[in-house]
Amino acid sequence: MATRLAQDRLGDLCLQEGLITPEQLQTALTESRSSGSRLGVMLVKMGFVEEAELTRTLARQYRVPAVDLDRVKVDPRIIKLIRPEVAHKHLVLPLRRVGRTLTVAMANPSDLGAIDDLKFITRYEIEPVVVGEHTLRKHLDRYYQNSEENNIGALADLIDEADLEFVEDDDDEEVSVAALQEQIDAAPVVKFINGLLTDAVMKGASDIHIEPYEKEGRVRYRIDGALHEVMKPPMKMKAALTSRIKILADLNIAERRIPQDGRIKLRLRKRVVDFRVSTLPVIFGEKIVLRILDKGNLTFDLEKFGFEPKAEKDFMDAIMKPYGMVLVTGPTGSGKTTTLYSALSKVNTEQVNIMTAEDPVEYNLHGINQVLVRNEVGMSFAAALRAFLRQDPNIIMVGEVRDLETGGIAIKAALTGHLVLSTLHTNDAPSTVTRMMDMGLEPFNVAAALNLITAQRLVRRICNNCKAETTYPEEYLAAASIPPEYAARTTFYKGKGCDECNGSGYRGRQGIYEVMAMNPRIRKLIMQECGTDELRSQAIADGMLTLRVDGLKKVERGVTTLEEVVKETAVT
Repeated sequence: MATRLAQDRLGDLCLQEGLITPEQLQTALTESRSSGSRLGVMLVKMGFVEEAELTRTLARQYRVPAVDLDRVKVDPRIIKLIRPEVAHKHLVLPLRRVGRTLTVAMANPSDLGAIDDLKFITRYEIEPVVVGEHTLRKHLDRYYQNSEENNIGALADLIDEADLEFVEDDDDEEVSVAALQEQIDAAPVVKFINGLLTDAVMKGASDIHIEPYEKEGRVRYRIDGALHEVMKPPMKMKAALTSRIKILADLNIAERRIPQDGRIKLRLRKRVVDFRVSTLPVIFGEKIVLRILDKGNLTFDLEKFGFEPKAEKDFMDAIMKPYGMVLVTGPTGSGKTTTLYSALSKVNTEQVNIMTAEDPVEYNLHGINQVLVRNEVGMSFAAALRAFLRQDPNIIMVGEVRDLETGGIAIKAALTGHLVLSTLHTNDAPSTVTRMMDMGLEPFNVAAALNLITAQRLVRRICNNCKAETTYPEEYLAAASIPPEYAARTTFYKGKGCDECNGSGYRGRQGIYEVMAMNPRIRKLIMQECGTDELRSQAIADGMLTLRVDGLKKVERGVTTLEEVVKETAVT
C-alpha cells in the first residue's frame, strides 16, 4: 500500500512539474503494475523523462540533496555498515560517515520505515540523499555483487603482504615460503584461512568466532571485549573451512560429534602468535572459536594497569611477601591471567624458583617453569601441586582453585613458606572467602594463608581521537544508583565514533580493581565465619575501593564511560 501511494505521489509530482503528460503517466502506471517495476524506473525506461531531471525534481520536493553516484567512490568499510539484503530491500546505499551520522543514497527519501530500519541496524543517525533508481540499482549490484567473495579475496591478499608461516610444535624446522605458496595456489580455502588469521591479528582481535547457521555462515571478531561481524563466507566453503582449521590445529577431521581443543602457532612478520582452537558441534555443523594469544600486544607492567594508589601498594606488598596466598578473581576474559603473569614477572629473578600449573599455558615466560595440566593423563592441578612441593619452589602459581583437594594443597603450601598465586571465579573480593569455605576449607587455614584478594573487570577505554563531553538524564543516573553529588561534580565523556575506533567510540581496554588486603580485623571475621556483607563492610572501612567505586574513579578521569562501568559492576 505504501509503495502504491509513493508511486501515485511521484506520478502527480511529475505532472505538476510538466515532465510528462497524463497519457504518458497512465501508460507508465499500467506497464509498471503489470511488470511489477516501480514507476520511476518505468518512466526512465520508456524514455518519458531523463533520470537526472527526475532526481532533481525529487530533491526539490523532499528538500534533500541529489547525488550523482557515477562521481562518488564509496569506501568498502562504509559499504559493510549495511548488509546486501537490507540495501536491496530498501534500495539504499551508504555513502559516507561523519561522526555518528551516516549519509545514505535512497531512491525514495520519504520512506520513513526504511530510515528507521537503518537507524536500528547501523546505530547511526541517517541523513538521506536522493538518487535515480536505475542508477542506484546499478551501483548496488556493483558494490554488493559477490561481496562475500570479495571479502575473502581481500583477506587472501594479505598473505602476499605478510611474512607468514605456521609453526610446528614438535619440529623447529621452518616451512619454506615456496612450499606455503604452493599450498595457497593449490587450495583457495587455505589462502582464505591464512588471510583471516592475519587480518584478526592486525585488527587487534582477541577471538575469532566461525559460526554455521541453516542458510549462511558468519565470522565475527571480538575486539576490546565486543563482537563485530566481519563477513559471511559462502555455505559451500563451510566444510572446507572447518577441515582446514582442524588440520592446522592437529585435530581429528573425521570426528564431528564431540568438542575438540587444539592449538595453532603462526609466525607473522617475525613474531609468533598462538591461536587456541575450540570446536563445538552445533545443529548446523561445528562452531569454531580461535582465541588469539599475541605476546607482542601484552604488557606485564603492573604500574600501567590502572590500580588506584592504595590498591597498588597493597598488591605490591602482598606479592613481595615470602609466603602466603594471593588470589585474583573475576569472570572468564577479565584479565586475571595477565595480572598473575605481571605479578610473576615482578618477582621473577634468578634467586627464586617459580613453578606454574596452567590449563592452558597461555604465554611462555622466560625463567619460569610452566606445567600444562592434562586431566586425561592424571596431571591435574592437585597432582602438579604435589609434584611442585618436591621441586624446592619459592613461588607457585596455580591456574585455578577448582576443588577442595587443589585448595587444600595450595593453602598448605602457602602456610609452609611458599608464595602461592591463583585465580577463582567469584563476583567480588569478599565473596571469595565465602566460596573457599563453601569448598570445605577450614576458616582458620583460610584466614592464616591469605595475603590479599583482588577482583577485577575489564572496561573499554574511550577513543582519544573522538572523545567528547556528554550528559546523562536523571532517570538513567537514578536507575544506575549514581550518587547525585558524584554526578554534579563529574564531567562525563563519550566517544562520538571515528575511523580510528571503527565508529564504536572505544579503543583499548582498562582494568578496574577491588583489592582486599588481609589485616587482623578481617582475619578475625574469617575465623568467626562471618558472611560476605560483614567482610565487605570491614574492608571498605579499612579503605578498600569496590569495583563500582574504582570504576567511577576511571569515569571521573575520563578513561571510560558510565555505561561501561554500570554494565560491568554491581552496586554494593
